[in-house]
Amino acid sequence: MDQFLGALAFAKGIGRTLVLPHLVEYPDRFSSSVQIPFQSYFKAEPLAEYTKVILMDDFMKNLAPKIWPKGNRTVFCYMSRGNANDCAAKDGNPFGPYWDKFGVDFDKSEFYAPLSFDPNFEKHRLEWKKRFPAEKYPVLAFTGAPGAFPVIETNVPLQKYIKWSDMIDFKADKFINQFKNDPKEKFIAIHLRNGIDFKRACEHVKTSKANFFASPQCLGYSQENGEMTEELCYPSEKTIFKQLGKALKKYDAQYVYIATDAEDMLVKLSKKFKNVKFTKYTENNPHVDLCILGKADHAIVNCVSSFSAFVKRQRDSENKTTEFWGFKAKKRTEL
Repeated sequence: MDQFLGALAFAKGIGRTLVLPHLVEYPDRFSSSVQIPFQSYFKAEPLAEYTKVILMDDFMKNLAPKIWPKGNRTVFCYMSRGNANDCAAKDGNPFGPYWDKFGVDFDKSEFYAPLSFDPNFEKHRLEWKKRFPAEKYPVLAFTGAPGAFPVIETNVPLQKYIKWSDMIDFKADKFINQFKNDPKEKFIAIHLRNGIDFKRACEHVKTSKANFFASPQCLGYSQENGEMTEELCYPSEKTIFKQLGKALKKYDAQYVYIATDAEDMLVKLSKKFKNVKFTKYTENNPHVDLCILGKADHAIVNCVSSFSAFVKRQRDSENKTTEFWGFKAKKRTEL
């Protein structure tokens, strides 16, 4: 959702309505990507409090035939892709399957270099309006999301407009109520990003201490809070045991919810903390995982993970406490 927050700010900055896209997924049983309606996971109404939005299905059904008819559809990209002098907007997966879902073919390409998507650059914001006025270009369709990854610092607060759909919220609450005996009892949620893919990605820390993936969320965008370490990126079991133990004592929690895409450590943690009940969601549903992580009384997440970053932004917007595995803020020297 990092890039979505950027797209949200960009649309507002240039005075356009944001078409809420279908979300791309890659289920194991499909050879191609599938497109899930935005409202399946998130609510549109809170976003409308920030800027004008419309669901993709509503746009294609009610507005596209009038303002973006077949035969007059332009796609935008920074520069030409491949050898052709166009955006090649439907080449590859998920691009082709995504636009085919809505029966969209493009008739023309426009290159917007050297403009950026950050509306904080006043010169670029005005240039977008000048070069691509709504009267001539009623729809700005891009080959990729008009937002940065990781999310730029000024767009982080926009997370407060991202609210789960009733379906996701219901599933999360139902599961929490099943593992807690008393609603007043507290639980801590942890995110373990410990798959082999992430372990390999973290190996680069041996040669670079610079920000990596979502690490600005704890190190700071200028690394004013410290530098990258292996323990921060891929925490050891020793760190996990020690940090979780302190949190359990501090928050007097009786339960721990585990979200992970790999080793859940459930057996090891249960042996280490015998008076604590550990649990995880029984289905492979990362959205419910994220929702439960956001509802916990306290959360411990991975500084480098963009999955964890979603949780941190959400919890910050609701004034809930969150900490990072292996993170110790750099001591500041007062002058």
